[in-house]
Amino acid sequence: MANGVNKVILVGNLGRDPEVQTFDNGVKKVSFSLATTEGYKNREGERTTHTEWHNIVLWRGLAEVAEKYLRKGSSVYIEGRIRRREYEDENKQKKFIFEILGDSMTMLGGGPRRDGAFEENGSGTISAPETSDTETAAPDDDLPF
Repeated sequence: MANGVNKVILVGNLGRDPEVQTFDNGVKKVSFSLATTEGYKNREGERTTHTEWHNIVLWRGLAEVAEKYLRKGSSVYIEGRIRRREYEDENKQKKFIFEILGDSMTMLGGGPRRDGAFEENGSGTISAPETSDTETAAPDDDLPF
């Protein structure tokens, strides 16, 4: 029997600045919300849109790039996989969170820069190194692309 496929491709805009966590071993984790919007005509023929929000998580080198270059409103292309986490709330109720663990990211032009100005064009694709979720990997170099 063949293994399953867990692949997600999203193109959207950040709903908030990336939230950065740095662990004792130096590994970084970045999380942010990503909005994807689709347009369609309803039964009355009116143009309408639907926005879906996704929880994105990036690790290590991808997290460092996101921390440095992404801001609320930035446009990105993300490839990754869906992960479900569960926890108990304060009332001991089991809750679930679905996240997209990013394996690669392409920054699309027109997003905000760190200084608040907007980048006119340019994009770059960055892929996560082939490591397990528990391994620590150093970025290959200091260049984001």
